[in-house]
Amino acid sequence: MIPFKDLDPVLHSQLRLAIVSLLMNSGDAEFTVIKERTNATAGNLSVQINKLREAGYIEVLKEFKDNYPRTLCKITTEGKKAFHNYVKSLQSYLTVNVTTDK
Repeated sequence: MIPFKDLDPVLHSQLRLAIVSLLMNSGDAEFTVIKERTNATAGNLSVQINKLREAGYIEVLKEFKDNYPRTLCKITTEGKKAFHNYVKSLQSYLTVNVTTDK
């Protein structure tokens, strides 16, 4: 019997997985773009981004652009690795052969 692989608890949240998925595709994204694409509230998004940052999966860069504050989120090498491992673990759930006695 093939054991199921553990799913990364940091990525096993719909919003955090959506954030990392978006960053895997683009490399980086502004807070406002992530908020728009995920339909998250600013408060919830801030909390989830902070959890990803604390895990080392993303970097958060704060700067000013044309005198306006700008928050940029960028996927890290560790974040990319975690995402690939998460997908691989999830695939193990989808490819398990189930046999039943009749």
